[in-house]
Amino acid sequence: MTRILIITALFALTACETIEGAGRDISAAGNAISNAAK
Repeated sequence: MTRILIITALFALTACETIEGAGRDISAAGNAISNAAK
């Protein structure tokens, strides 16, 4: 039972890191477009 909880927690943390990284990429792309427009 403990092993299942640990594996689930690791997958959740990995997913959060992936989403956070994607958010940073999208934000950087938006800033680049904004700067190009200026």
